[in-house]
Amino acid sequence: MTISATAVPILKDNYAWLLKDSETGATAIVDPADAKPIIAAIEAAGGRLDMILLTHHHADHTAGTDEVRAHFKCPVVGAAADAHRLPKLDIAVKEGDTVALGNAMGQVIDTPGHTRGQINFFFPEGPVLLSGDTLFSLGCGRLIEGTAGEMFDSLGKLAVLPPNTLVCCGHEYTESNARFALSVDPDNAALKARSAEAAAQRAAGKSTIPSVLSDELAANPFLRAKDVAALADVRGKKDRF
Repeated sequence: MTISATAVPILKDNYAWLLKDSETGATAIVDPADAKPIIAAIEAAGGRLDMILLTHHHADHTAGTDEVRAHFKCPVVGAAADAHRLPKLDIAVKEGDTVALGNAMGQVIDTPGHTRGQINFFFPEGPVLLSGDTLFSLGCGRLIEGTAGEMFDSLGKLAVLPPNTLVCCGHEYTESNARFALSVDPDNAALKARSAEAAAQRAAGKSTIPSVLSDELAANPFLRAKDVAALADVRGKKDRF
C-alpha cells in the first residue's frame, strides 16, 4: 500500500495535490483553489474523488472547494480551529487526528505560523507530507498571523519525519527561495547543488516540487535555524530581500 501525490499546477504558481491510495484507488485533492483545472485533472485520472483536504484558509488554497465538492459529492476536511473561515467543513480535525484515504491513514499536524490555524497532513505510506504554506522547498511561509516561535515549533514537528518524506508544498517558489538562501548560507554545498538542480528543472519546464525532506534539512535555512531567534532573523531577512 502506497500513497502517490501528483501536482496539479493552478493559478500563477500554486499546486494542488492529487493523492491516490494504490490499494483501494481512493483519491483526495489538497487545496483546490481553481476548480476547472482540478476537475479536469481528476476526470483525467479516472473521475474518482473521495475527499478534499484543506491546509489553511487563504483563498489561493480554498477558492474552488465548493465547486469541486458539488461536482464530486465528496466531504471536505479542514482544521477545526479555522472552521469559521474555511469553506463549510464536513470533517473538522486537529493535531493527533487521522484521516482515512482508502486504507491509508493521514496524520494531522498543527503547524501555525503562516496562519494561526494551518494544518499539514502526513501519510506514512508515501511517505508524503502535504505542507501547504508551512514548509516550502528552501523556504517557509511568511508569518502573516503567527510568530517566529510558532513557526519554529511547527518546522520542528516536520523535521523529525522520515528523511525520505516527499514535501508537497503549495507553491513553486524554489528558484526565488534559492536566491535568498544563498545570500545567508553561501558556502552550503547542498544548497548550491539544490539551487542548480532547481534552475535546470525550471529551464526544462519542469516542477521543482516535491522536494525530499533530507534535502531540505541539508539546505533550507529555515529548517537549519537552531533556535527561535535565528529563525526570526532569517525570516526578517527574507521579508526584506
